[in-house]
Amino acid sequence: MLVGKQSWRFDNQPVIISTGTVGGPFEGNGAIPEAFDLVHDELWIGEKSFEKAQTILVEGAVTTALKKASVKKEDVNFLLAGDLVNQLTPSSFAGRSLAIPYLGMFGACSTSMEGLALGSFLINGSGAHHVVSVASSHNAATEKQFRYPTEYGGQKPPTAQWTATAAGAALVAKTGDGPRVTGATMGKVIDMGISDPFNMGGAMAPAAADTIETHFKEFHRGPDDYDLIVTGDLGQIGLPICRDLLKQKGYELGHDRFQDCGLMLYKEDQPVLAGASGPGCSAVVTYGHLLNKVKSGEIRRLLVVATGALLSPLSFQQKETIPCIAHAVVIESPKGGAL
Repeated sequence: MLVGKQSWRFDNQPVIISTGTVGGPFEGNGAIPEAFDLVHDELWIGEKSFEKAQTILVEGAVTTALKKASVKKEDVNFLLAGDLVNQLTPSSFAGRSLAIPYLGMFGACSTSMEGLALGSFLINGSGAHHVVSVASSHNAATEKQFRYPTEYGGQKPPTAQWTATAAGAALVAKTGDGPRVTGATMGKVIDMGISDPFNMGGAMAPAAADTIETHFKEFHRGPDDYDLIVTGDLGQIGLPICRDLLKQKGYELGHDRFQDCGLMLYKEDQPVLAGASGPGCSAVVTYGHLLNKVKSGEIRRLLVVATGALLSPLSFQQKETIPCIAHAVVIESPKGGAL
């Protein structure tokens, strides 16, 4: 099952039998509204804090995925969840109410694929029958923690990205109908010395390039072995940087085959600067949008490379640079077909 040094091949091919996606009002008015099972009409979602509202997002994504597959929460072995808030409180409090054995993860915006990879590892090795992986973010909760409260009205540079209010969950099982998870490459922490918290795309691009290059080498594959490779979320700044870094390594990735979740979620006229970000972004774009194309056979083999900036408010205040990471997961169509 271990391929090379940092990759796994899942010979038993765990199945994504169901997904659940929930978004806020801004996301529901975006470029892919059909990606959401549920869209809330306001950011508070009836709660007294944005963090509590984010917990509702997580609970909604998980319960939707279970309902669509007719699986009871008592039949789920593990809940793998993560977000951006201190001590993962939205995820942990959702775990409290869901009462599913819980594993909390912090990978920043890489959490969606970190969870899917680890959940698939558990399923592939007979460590579980059913696993739910969920990643979430809330724009107002994240802005308050990492930047400024939205009420402050602070100006942002064009390199900044918009944290999505969204949660995406995948229910993974040993058997069933749905896209197959066939491999994963876990990334290394890469720090190129960038310290600007308003330039996450530029900071994360080298980590994405390193993981993609490693994946190609360890699986003896190249860009032509995938119908689509998507990062999440490098945005307008990081995606071309990543493309250039891979070109220097001998890999040509065209615009049609190499895209970014952060550039898919919103419309061009929505004021999101360099694109979307947040753990919820790649989760809902993958689970609510791209997997539909995988199911239909339009995409036969998909590589999702979720990227994360592993800074904290404290590390920024202590003038640390920003360590970043990227995790890649291979998802293949149940319809098969040669590449």
